[in-house]
Amino acid sequence: MESLEVKEEVSSMPRIGDKAPIFKAVTTQGEINFPEDYKGKWVILFSHPADFTPVCTSEFITFASLDEKFNKANCKLVGLSIDGLYSHIAWLRTIKDKIEFNGLKNVEVKFPLIEDITMEIAKKYGMVQPGESKTQAVRAVFFIDPEGIVRAIIYYPLSLGRNFDEIYRALIAMQTADAFKVATPADWYPGDDVIVSPAGTCGVAEERMASTDGLECKDWFFCTKELDKDEVLNTILKE
Repeated sequence: MESLEVKEEVSSMPRIGDKAPIFKAVTTQGEINFPEDYKGKWVILFSHPADFTPVCTSEFITFASLDEKFNKANCKLVGLSIDGLYSHIAWLRTIKDKIEFNGLKNVEVKFPLIEDITMEIAKKYGMVQPGESKTQAVRAVFFIDPEGIVRAIIYYPLSLGRNFDEIYRALIAMQTADAFKVATPADWYPGDDVIVSPAGTCGVAEERMASTDGLECKDWFFCTKELDKDEVLNTILKE
């Protein structure tokens, strides 16, 4: 007699460099076509496990308080959970009317929060992790660039609130890398030295080691240069 195997559905996820999966959705700010509606802008698409939960509430207050800061960096915020639209609306009203966190209160969430009762979108993005929960989305963060390409992904378990300084730092670092054709080292912030791509030939490596044009090379493959903080911010941030 053949044994019966119970097959558990495994959620796939886009990888860095992939086109962001497309979808249409109902949100607290009306219908959206994603990522088409955001062409020309960066987007942070993030999921949360459920409405009316304390960790998620602390995150939404924080994200909403930073909404304008992200907007100035040409970045839109889009949230998602597998709760329904009316639950979303009631929860966001409660946040504004009753909740205070880290000195923030009367915070209005103006960015869209997606209704995803069927989990169709969450599954497209691999936000449902069966080992963590089969009925809730984990705390996923997708950085999607102006061309609709996934550039970075961060995943957190249900119990861990996100670090918003790091999310913003990562966004600015990727924009800096694109604008100035450099890489950013560990713990980089605007104003810190940036990394120049490693030399591709022996001749270039030798030239770099002898260079006096602003490069500081510890060895042929590890060269840095100064990049002015104001130059970075003036290039990236929009008033």
